[in-house]
Amino acid sequence: MKNSKAIIITILGILTSIVSLAQDQTVKGIILDAQAEYPLIGATIQLVGSDPVQGSVADVDGKFRIENVPVGRQTFAVTYLGYKSIKLPNVLVTSGKEVVLRVLLEESVEKLEEVVVTADADKDLPINDLAKVSARTFSLEEVTRFSGGRNDVAKLATSFAGVNATNDARNDIVVRGNSPVGLLWRIEGIPIATTNHFATQGTTGGPVNALNTNLLRTSDFLTGAFPAEYGNANAAVFDVFFRNGNTDKFEFTGQMSAFSGLEFMAEGPISKKNNSSFIASYRYGIASLAATGTSATPYYQDLSFKVNLGNTKIGRFELFGLGGKSNIDFLGDEIDETDLFADPSQDAFVENELGLMGLGHTLRLSQNTYLKTSLGASTNFNEYIQDNRMLDANNELIGKYRATNLQNRENRYTITSTLNTKFNSQWSMRAGFLNELYDLNFFIEDRDDRATIPDNNNDGVPDYFLTFRDVDEQFNLLQTYAQAEYKFTDDISTTFGVHTQYHEFMNDFILEPRAAVSWQSSSVQRWSLAYGLHGQAVPSPILFLQEETSPGITERTNEDLNFMKAHHFVLAMDRNLGTNWRLKTEVYYQSLYDVPVEPTPSSYSVLNEGNDFIFEEKGSLVNEGTGSNYGIETTLEKFFSNNYYMLLTASLFDSQYEGSDGVERSTAFNNNYVLNVLFGKEWKFGPNGRNAWTFDTKMTTSGGRPYTPIDLQATRDNAGREIRMEEIAYSENYGEYFRWDVKLGVRMNRPKVSHQFFVDFQNVTNRKNEFVRRYNSVTDQINVVEQIGFFPDVMYRIQF
Repeated sequence: MKNSKAIIITILGILTSIVSLAQDQTVKGIILDAQAEYPLIGATIQLVGSDPVQGSVADVDGKFRIENVPVGRQTFAVTYLGYKSIKLPNVLVTSGKEVVLRVLLEESVEKLEEVVVTADADKDLPINDLAKVSARTFSLEEVTRFSGGRNDVAKLATSFAGVNATNDARNDIVVRGNSPVGLLWRIEGIPIATTNHFATQGTTGGPVNALNTNLLRTSDFLTGAFPAEYGNANAAVFDVFFRNGNTDKFEFTGQMSAFSGLEFMAEGPISKKNNSSFIASYRYGIASLAATGTSATPYYQDLSFKVNLGNTKIGRFELFGLGGKSNIDFLGDEIDETDLFADPSQDAFVENELGLMGLGHTLRLSQNTYLKTSLGASTNFNEYIQDNRMLDANNELIGKYRATNLQNRENRYTITSTLNTKFNSQWSMRAGFLNELYDLNFFIEDRDDRATIPDNNNDGVPDYFLTFRDVDEQFNLLQTYAQAEYKFTDDISTTFGVHTQYHEFMNDFILEPRAAVSWQSSSVQRWSLAYGLHGQAVPSPILFLQEETSPGITERTNEDLNFMKAHHFVLAMDRNLGTNWRLKTEVYYQSLYDVPVEPTPSSYSVLNEGNDFIFEEKGSLVNEGTGSNYGIETTLEKFFSNNYYMLLTASLFDSQYEGSDGVERSTAFNNNYVLNVLFGKEWKFGPNGRNAWTFDTKMTTSGGRPYTPIDLQATRDNAGREIRMEEIAYSENYGEYFRWDVKLGVRMNRPKVSHQFFVDFQNVTNRKNEFVRRYNSVTDQINVVEQIGFFPDVMYRIQF
C-alpha cells in the first residue's frame, strides 16, 4: 500500500514537472538601432528576476533567443554600451505561442562609459520617433484586454485622450472635434480609404472593422501635429503594421466571438535558411449574434495575410494584403422604427467590398542608411439599392418603385519610397514620396425627393431620376516629404521638415511645414511643443457631386475646390509619478480654413460631414469656410504591474465653425467633454501562477452631440422628407452619453496550448443612449431612436 502511494506520488510529481516544463515558452526577437534600424550586435537582454539569470546576446543579425521563460507577465532588461538601456515590462508570455519582440534602442548623444538601465520603455511613446506629441502605440494585447473593444482597433482608440465616439453601432473616430473624414488609415505605409465592412465612399468608419487584430504588430495612433511623412489628413492617423509569422515553428490560432465572428489563423516558416515566413487569417462574421443596431442580418468575411520572403542579396521583400466582403438586406416589413440604419417604408440592399495588396522592399545601402519602397493596389466598392414601399391608408403594401441606385468603386494604385539615414548620434533624416493614382467609377441616380421631382400622372411615383454622380476619372495625388531630427543633448531634441501635396484633378499644390521640440527637463518630466500645417483633399462624394442646375439637368459644380487646411499647435507635458505611473497633459489649438461652404449665406460646412453613411448633396461650394478646435487633455495611467492597471483620460474641448452666413456655431462633433475610466486586474492560479482570472471594466461619459432641429410642419408638407431648421443649425444637443462595460475572463496555459475565454458585458446598465431624433411617418411625429442597450460579447481563443 505504501509502495502504491509512493508510486502515485512519484507519477504525479513527474507529471507536474512535465507540465511545468512544457508550459515554459521561448522569447525571441531582434534588437535594432532606433533611428537607422541596423542590428546591435552584442546587445544583451535579460529576464528580470530570474535565478539563475536567463538572458541572451544579440547575434550578427541583432537576433536573440531565450528558452524556458515562465508563462505569465514578465519584464526584460535590454542594454548596449553607448545606448540608452531600457526595461520592457508587462510582456505577456503564454504556452501556446512564442513571444517575438522588436526592440529599438536609442543611441546616447552623451557617450556612456558604462551600461546603466535608465528607464522603463515608455508605453506612451510612439514607434515613429519623429512624433513628439499627440501620439501613442497600441498593441494586440491592449485591443483584446480593454473592455468594450470588440477586437476593433478603432474602438480601442476611444479610450485615449481626445478621442470621442458616441455611436455604439459604428466605429467612426472623432478626434478633438474633427470630422471622421479627416482620419488617415495606413497599412504597411500604404494609405487605404477604410478598413471597415459596410463602409460608404468618403467615410472612414463603419459597423464592423475588417482589420484583424491578431495580425497586428505594435503600431501608432496620432491625433495632431503629425510628422512630415503623413499627409492628406487633418484629424488623426492610424499607422498600422502587420507582424511577421514565426520563422522557426508552425503556430495556429482559433477564435470565436459573438461580434467579430469565427476565425482561424496559421503562421510559420517558409524557409529557415533565409528566415522567411507567412501568416494568414480568415474570419467569418456570426451575423445572427452581432449587436449591430438592426434586426436585419449582416454577412461579412475577410482575409488578411503577410508573407515575409526573407533576406536576399537585393534586400528584404514582404507581401501583404487585406480583403473583405459584406452585405445586408433591410426589408421594410421586417424592421421597425427603432432601427438605427433603415426605414420601414423602404427595402434597401447593401453590398460592399474592400481590398489591399502590397509588396514592400527594404534595401540597406549602408549600416546607417536604408531605402524602403512599397507598391500597393487597393479597392473600395459599395452598392446601395433602395426600393420605396407604397402603402395604402391601412399601411398595406400596394406597390414598390426603384428610388435609388448607387454604385461606387474607388481603386488606388500606390508607390511610396522612404530614405532613412542616420548621420551620427545627433543627426538623422527621413525623406521620401508617395504617389496615388486614383481610378474612380461613381454612379448614383435618385428620385426619392418628391418635392424636387414632379409626379405629373399622380401615380405616387416621381417621374424621373436625377443623376447626382456619374464619374469615370483618373488622377494622381503626389506627396513628398523630408524631416530631420537633431539632438542637442540626450535631453533636448528637435525635428523640422516639410510635406507637399499636388492634386492633379483639383490642380492644387500645398506646402506644409512641420516642426517640434522635446525637452526632458528632469529625470521624471518631459515637455514637448509642435506645429504643423495639414492639408486634406475634398472628399470625393463632394468633389464629384452633380448639382441640378435646371429641371432634370445636373452638372458638376464642385470641381474647382482646393485643399482644406488646418494649423495645428500642441503643447505637451509628460511626467512620471513613480515606477509605473504617469501623467500626461496636452493643450492644443487648431485653426481650420479654406473649408468648402455654400456661396450664398448658409449654415452648411463640410466640417460637419462624415458621421453617417451619406454626404449632403451640396453643389457650387467655395473654399471660404473656417473653423477652430481647442482644448485640454489629461491622461493618468498606471501601466500593468502588480497584477493591475488603470487608465483615466479626460478631454475638455470646443469645436466651432463658420458657414457662409458668418455665424459661429458648434460643429456636429462638439460634445465639449469626454471622460474614460478603465481598470483591470488579474488573479493568478494554478502551478506557479501560470493561469489567471481577469477582470476589466470601462466607464465612458461625454456631452451630447449637437444636432439641427427638424421643422415638423415643413417635413409634413414635403411628403415626409425631413426638413431641418438650417438657420439654427446644431443649436440643440442630444442627451449626455454614458456607458459602462465589464469583462470577466480566464487565461489558461496548458502544455503547448493556451486558452483565453471572456464574457464582455457591454452597457451593463442597459442605458438607452439617444442616437438620433427623426421624423416617424407612422406616428407623424419626431421620435427618439435609441442606441443599442445591454449586449454580452463572448470570445474564446485557442493558440497552439
